[in-house]
Amino acid sequence: MRLPYVNPADPDKFSNTDAAAVVERVRQRRHPRPLQPLDLTLLHSPAFADGWNNFIGAVRTKLTLPDDIREIAICRVAIRNGAWYEWHHHAPLAKAGGVSDEGMEILAQDDLPATAPHTSLSEQQLVVAHYADAMTSVVRVSDELFGRLHRFFNEQEVVEITGTVAAYNCVSRFLVALDVGERNGPKPF
Repeated sequence: MRLPYVNPADPDKFSNTDAAAVVERVRQRRHPRPLQPLDLTLLHSPAFADGWNNFIGAVRTKLTLPDDIREIAICRVAIRNGAWYEWHHHAPLAKAGGVSDEGMEILAQDDLPATAPHTSLSEQQLVVAHYADAMTSVVRVSDELFGRLHRFFNEQEVVEITGTVAAYNCVSRFLVALDVGERNGPKPF
């Protein structure tokens, strides 16, 4: 970590009601889990932490995407950006969302195959992974790849996939730059 984690009980930092309310909103979103190292870093700026909590909270809990699709997008961003803290938090969620062990092995690779065996990732899952890779590494998505994505997903889902990839690029860049979670070094697997 490059910054010390904030103590949310610090009376000097969180004595005013606005800052204390931010801590409480973050706690409510994380419940029943405790505040995470990411939260304890963001709380250096309560206003920033509050906006982040609202935005990422919506991406995580209020969109219509199936769990596997959301988590595949997040996991690919983590792989492309070397955000191992992010990978370690979201890989189990991808598995819980229905991604097979073989599918997780493919998602963990630096470079995705053009096609995947039918037992590992569906075409729909693989196109989301390719889309996340393109958005993360190249930014500009080819018309061909966009067309493949849009064949599987309606306009709302395309916006939500695109927004999830964009949001988690923000998350991963924050995590890696500040070494939040102390897991952001060489690939751990």
